[in-house]
Amino acid sequence: MERPLLTVLLLVGLVIGVAVGSAYARARRGWTDYQTVKKSVPGARRGAWSLIRAMAVKAAVIALLLFGAVAYAAVGSDEETAGPVPSQSPTRSEPPHR
Repeated sequence: MERPLLTVLLLVGLVIGVAVGSAYARARRGWTDYQTVKKSVPGARRGAWSLIRAMAVKAAVIALLLFGAVAYAAVGSDEETAGPVPSQSPTRSEPPHR
């Protein structure tokens, strides 16, 4: 009677040991991954800020170019494109026909 009881206890102990061992391995792997990511956060943060800074510079350059284009269009060019200016001389018209 003792032999089957020892076999059952051994199997229960093995199942519990495997469950606890795999849980410990997952926890250890999770802790290692956490430490790796924690160390990489400052570098990722610096990278994100540099990308934001680059985008802000590009947006500012585009805004300045747009402002310059609008100002140039509002002022107009130096060349006269309207054609000749009418003279001040009086025009002679024909008398009306009756």
